Amino acid sequence: MKMLLDGQWVDRDKKIDVTDPFDNSLIDTVPAATKEDVETALAAAVKGFEITRRMTVYERAQILFKTAAIISDNLEEFATTIAQEGSKTITEARKEASRCVNTITASAEEAKRILGETIPFDSFPGGEKRRGYYYRFPIGVILAITPFNDPLNLVAHKLGPAIAAGNSVILKPATVTPLSAVKLVEAMVQAGLPPQAIQVITGYGHEIGDALVSDERVRMISFTGGVEAGKHIAKLAGIKKIGMELGSNSPVIVWKDADVDLAAESCVSGAFWAAGQNCIGVQRLLVHKDIYDEFKKKFVARTKQYKIGDKLKDDTNMGPMITEAEAIRVEKWVNEAKAKGALVLTGGKRKGALYEPTVLEKVPKEMKIHCEEVFGPTVNLYEIDDLDEAIKEANSLPYGLLAAIFTSNVDVAFKASYELDCGGVMINDSTDYRLDSMPFGGVKYSGLGREGLKFSLQEMTEPKVVCFYLPQI
Repeated sequence: MKMLLDGQWVDRDKKIDVTDPFDNSLIDTVPAATKEDVETALAAAVKGFEITRRMTVYERAQILFKTAAIISDNLEEFATTIAQEGSKTITEARKEASRCVNTITASAEEAKRILGETIPFDSFPGGEKRRGYYYRFPIGVILAITPFNDPLNLVAHKLGPAIAAGNSVILKPATVTPLSAVKLVEAMVQAGLPPQAIQVITGYGHEIGDALVSDERVRMISFTGGVEAGKHIAKLAGIKKIGMELGSNSPVIVWKDADVDLAAESCVSGAFWAAGQNCIGVQRLLVHKDIYDEFKKKFVARTKQYKIGDKLKDDTNMGPMITEAEAIRVEKWVNEAKAKGALVLTGGKRKGALYEPTVLEKVPKEMKIHCEEVFGPTVNLYEIDDLDEAIKEANSLPYGLLAAIFTSNVDVAFKASYELDCGGVMINDSTDYRLDSMPFGGVKYSGLGREGLKFSLQEMTEPKVVCFYLPQI
């Protein structure tokens, strides 16, 4: 595949191999961009904004509606690309492709709802003869940096609202999973988006990233990735808007009156979806002592039923991690916890990039697998008794994306929803639930700002006040 720079699909002599992490087979190559390509992308994006800012709302919306239709008509092709280049099974990939259709469609709909309002200038003495309003305008060049774990839909979450708002975009997809992103941009251009409106630059972040994020021509950075990368970007960015989703260490409270079967089934899926490489995946399960043994038995039994292996087979439940190096890291974290007294209830074995779904208990709190984001197919069980202590424990780490609680008591649900320190609380669902139009983001080290189409549009536009002085009224 090629890069899209200054309206042209271009290639380079230096290539980056895109491989299937299941068997390391070569899928395709993409160009390895240079700093000269960065300058081309930046200059072209500025010119592209002169086009996008003048496009009507109708034009933007129609392009997005047509893009969604193209993806829908080629859903299996998109899903296969997701599954081949990343960690998702074909079943998981089909769901992501379907969600992408919804994300782009909702972006088109929200393009028509970028509203302003009138301002009562006569609400203070001296404003009697003034009338006015504000409207929202696009901010300019948006740099979108996307991760590997949702290589299509998380790209759509940045491109959809950026185009809906009238901005131009520079897209830097994850180096290991760029193909889905390129296919999405191809669909947008096919749907009528002027190719100058979007730049797709593929390359290694350590070679081109700093030049992109530090340039003053970029007016907003929308980044999804790790905390350390987020800190680095924040230091370099300068005076521009920043939206960041930086992951989490998601806690789930399973209270004594919970539906144990529902909680176990939901949290197994929540822990091991996409091989656990999921920013809202379940990592800490805080289970009431009265139901702990029952829950543990059902949770472990359901985990043992998981079939891991070939992602393209319909009966595979979980595929490999994105690289063998990542699987080795998770293996190391688990072994460190075992050496300090943690018990492995199931799993704990690795073969290449495949790491078994793993359930731990009695994990010391100083262990990395407790206090950092594991981003792998492991989950920890903890026994609790007191709700206040459970909430305190859930809030104890420097993350706060989503949290969850299973309970049949509405008072318990409301207490938890107000006291859990995070961007969203799921009731009788695992943390691994997201509606693409809801405000999505976190507190503390989990990020800055909110995604979700309406909310992304607020981030990607600015209000401008217009005031008329009318001495004759």
